[in-house]
Amino acid sequence: MIEVAGLGKNYGSFEAVKDVSFSVGQGEVLGFLGPNGAGKTTIMKVLTGYHFPSRGSAVIDGIPVTENPGRVKERIGYLPESVPLYGDLTPAEYLSFMADARLICGPNKKQALEKALLSCGLEKYRNKRIDTLSKGYRQRVGLAQAIIHDPPILILDEPTSGLDPNQIIEIRSLIRELGKSKTVILSTHILQEAEAVCSQVLIINKGMIAAQGTAEEIAAAMKGGDTWDITVKGASAETLKGSLENAPWEKSGVFVEALPGGLLRASFVMQDEDGERIFDWAVERGLKILRMDLKRVSLEDIFVKLTKEE
Repeated sequence: MIEVAGLGKNYGSFEAVKDVSFSVGQGEVLGFLGPNGAGKTTIMKVLTGYHFPSRGSAVIDGIPVTENPGRVKERIGYLPESVPLYGDLTPAEYLSFMADARLICGPNKKQALEKALLSCGLEKYRNKRIDTLSKGYRQRVGLAQAIIHDPPILILDEPTSGLDPNQIIEIRSLIRELGKSKTVILSTHILQEAEAVCSQVLIINKGMIAAQGTAEEIAAAMKGGDTWDITVKGASAETLKGSLENAPWEKSGVFVEALPGGLLRASFVMQDEDGERIFDWAVERGLKILRMDLKRVSLEDIFVKLTKEE
C-alpha cells in the first residue's frame, strides 16, 4: 500500500529527512517513533502530498505522490496534530461539510456520514456544538473526518496528544479497530502507545531511520539481549561469578552480590531466552534457585539507546 524509497526532504539548506525507505502493507499499523524534530511530521506531509520530496520516491496505493498528489489525497485520510475543527458546528454539520469537500453527494453522502459517526462513537453527540465537546470527543470528530470517504490508508499525527488517560485508551482502541481493515501510519513519541497499537515500529532520529521492525525484532538485532536476575544459595559469590562466566551460553555483564541469609543475587545479559538451561546449569553445580526473573529489552530501552547514541 505504501512504498517509500530513498526519501529526502530539505528546507533550504536544512536536511530534515535523509534517505528514508520503508513499506507498509494492508492491515498493518506502522508507528513512527522519534524525539521532537526527528522528521516524523515532514515524512507524513510528503506521504499526504502536502510537500514534495527533495529526493527519492513515495508511492501510495500504486500512485507516486509527485505525479498525482490529488489522487493520492483521495486514497488517504489525514489527521494532523492540530485537528482542524469549526467549533460553532455540530459533528453532523462538520462531517457534512467535509463530505462536500470530498465530493461525496446524494445517498452516498448520508451513508458515509452515518458510518463515520457510528465508527467513531459520535451518534449521541451528532447535534452538539463541537466547542462544547471534550478534547477526546473532538479528537473523535477529527478521526471521523479522516475516514468520511472510506480511504484505504490513514495517516495520524500524534492522535492522542493532550488527552487524559481514559480518552487515550478510547482513541487507541478506535485506531486498533480501524487498523483491521486499513493501512495506518501513526506518529507518536509515546512509547507505550506504539507498543499498544502498532504492529510495526519505525524509529526515526535526526531525519534518518535508526531501526525498524517489531519491538522484538529490533531488540533481537541489538547487541546484548534480555537480562536474567536469579537468587540462589549453595555457593560463594566468587565461585558463582566464575561459574556463570564459564556457563555454556553466550552472556555478558555478569554481576553477583551477597544478600542476607547466605543468599546470592546474580544478573547477566544473554540472547537465549530458555530458562531451562539456567536450571540445568544450577542443578549440575548443586545450586538451588529460589527466584528467577527475566527483564526483556523494552521499547523504551531501545528508543533511548538509538536516539541518545551518536
